[in-house]
Amino acid sequence: MGERIGVTDEEWEVIGPLLPPEHGRGCRPAQDNRPYFEGMMWIARTGAQWRHLPDEYGKWNSVFRRYRRWVTTGVFDAMLETLAELAGRDAAADMIDSTVVRAHHCAVGIKRGLSKPRRLADREAASRRSSTQGAMPGASPSASC
Repeated sequence: MGERIGVTDEEWEVIGPLLPPEHGRGCRPAQDNRPYFEGMMWIARTGAQWRHLPDEYGKWNSVFRRYRRWVTTGVFDAMLETLAELAGRDAAADMIDSTVVRAHHCAVGIKRGLSKPRRLADREAASRRSSTQGAMPGASPSASC
């Protein structure tokens, strides 16, 4: 998957203080936010699944859990507003162009097993007629019988 996607030290000096401090569980200390943030950027940039996150960013599940926690607490929304204020522009002017947003390759097709129900006339036309000789009026037995 190749090159490392990250932020420069100057960019991290601006972004780092905007992220919440993490608390370790039990006797384990919390790890630094930078590799986690860079892992989140790698996922956003490549569009890969979380399980394909390179080990240099940390365990994929740990990065994902921290990402979900930050999304639910509004960390990214606050970060966007703060960065827009620092840049001196109106955050309300931000928009997403749908030609840039890409779906993951798994999201392209529909799930298997889903099909639209056929109409009754289509079912009758598609089914083979089954009949017996005695059920058909005017049928004569063949000469071979």
